Amino acid sequence: MKDYYSVLGINKNATDDEVKAAYKEMAKKYHPDNYADNPLSDLAAEKMKEINEAYDGIMNERRRRKSSTNRSGGNYYNANSNFSDVRSLITNNRLEEAQEILDGVPPERRDAEWYFLNGTVLYKRGWFDNAYTNFATACRMDPMNPEYREAMNRVQRSAGGNFNNPYRSAPNMGGMSACDCCSNLICADCCCECMGGDLIPCC
Repeated sequence: MKDYYSVLGINKNATDDEVKAAYKEMAKKYHPDNYADNPLSDLAAEKMKEINEAYDGIMNERRRRKSSTNRSGGNYYNANSNFSDVRSLITNNRLEEAQEILDGVPPERRDAEWYFLNGTVLYKRGWFDNAYTNFATACRMDPMNPEYREAMNRVQRSAGGNFNNPYRSAPNMGGMSACDCCSNLICADCCCECMGGDLIPCC
């Protein structure tokens, strides 16, 4: 069996953070984009594949070990998850750390679960529009997953099914509706005309 730890240049006692740091450093060095139009591009791509395999192998093995002692203590724990560390952080409301890990995942490796968890962080911060977009992407990528569908339904209920509505999320309007705005403008125009001016020429 291949020694995944030697591939990343770390020992078996390395912490999860040290594993991730080693992976990021190696990925930065051998990413194929750095070798475009270079005779070494094929070697870099092969090395990058080996690095990804090593990282996934180490983290999956650690998750399997943890799954025998951990139990589902929150809505986001999943022993079979590719992002169990992120789920744990979300469960403990450590949103900044969870977001940092998610942001570090290259776009080409962002799967349905990534979008679900990114949407969960956004939802817990109250950014319903962006959360909905992420949940919808997760559902599109994995339409049979009930966890993703429930998340999308939940954010729809929280936002009243109303997205991209400027009046819903603009705190500086003080709860003022569009009708209130019009009424206030008409009143202002009347006052203006009494003083010899005309705020709204058409009225």
